[in-house]
Amino acid sequence: MTLRCAVLDDFQSVATTIADWSPLAGKVDVVSFPDHFGSEGELAAALAEFDIVVTLRERVPFPASLLARLPRLRLLVASGMRNSAIDYAAARAQGVTVCGTASSPTPPVELTWALLLGLARGIVPEAEAFRDGGRWQSTVGADLHGRRLGLLGLGKIGSRVAQVGLAFGMDVIAWSQNLTKERTDEAGTALAATKEELLESSDFVSVHLALSDRTRGLVGAAELARMRPTAYLVNTSRAAIVDQDALLSALRAGTIAGAGVDVFDTEPLPADHPMRTAPRLLATPHLGYVTRANYERYYGQAIEDIQAFLAGAPVRLLG
Repeated sequence: MTLRCAVLDDFQSVATTIADWSPLAGKVDVVSFPDHFGSEGELAAALAEFDIVVTLRERVPFPASLLARLPRLRLLVASGMRNSAIDYAAARAQGVTVCGTASSPTPPVELTWALLLGLARGIVPEAEAFRDGGRWQSTVGADLHGRRLGLLGLGKIGSRVAQVGLAFGMDVIAWSQNLTKERTDEAGTALAATKEELLESSDFVSVHLALSDRTRGLVGAAELARMRPTAYLVNTSRAAIVDQDALLSALRAGTIAGAGVDVFDTEPLPADHPMRTAPRLLATPHLGYVTRANYERYYGQAIEDIQAFLAGAPVRLLG
């Protein structure tokens, strides 16, 4: 019997062409969905006849309630080797195998710098004015050389962001709850004694932490109030680490110079969401992982995961 595989959130309609699915021909029929399903009911209805689902990052939750409505589901493949949106216990109880793929830290590092540089040099308003025949020069750029870059998190991504900051001649400082001086010395950065010290002294603050109970809401109204009015915040990590309402208030009040954001509490973001019209905000639709090489990796390894599952020897198991 031919199995059916659904590929979710294929926004660019490239999932079935960016990797070679031919090894599954005759065994698995692959259907990609370019549009996001906005509710659990819509998702359950769309996936009812599928045996395999490939989901992109953590955008689509798979709680026990949804899994219970998918009796045919046998394999769930998630891009990346960490996914907090899947109820692994419920998947095991229902006999659903969950597998992951590798994910490169390079694309989010590059997007972090695209946002930071875009903010610092007013790229978007200047480019828009240029095309619209508007004012010739209206912003005064913020310097990077000699300024302080504060990193909340110094893991695989944060440490690479630090390397670029050092190459720009920035003073780089880092903090996280378990960060040691040995680790910051290794990365060539300074260790902030406290989160508050980092926020108060940095010209640019960039978030590179995993989402957990300890980091959820780590940057709220009180923390944003400690930042300099000339400072910028960048978040390409997880939306819930920065309180969205508090960030909106700070941007509207002008208590920080601006923010670059790639992650949101709800994705895709509703058309009428206040973040879409927030002042001093440079925002992108969660592009941190979206590069050709990463997509080739995601979908190529998803195919490997499916082949291994069909052979009775699953690989890259999660949960």
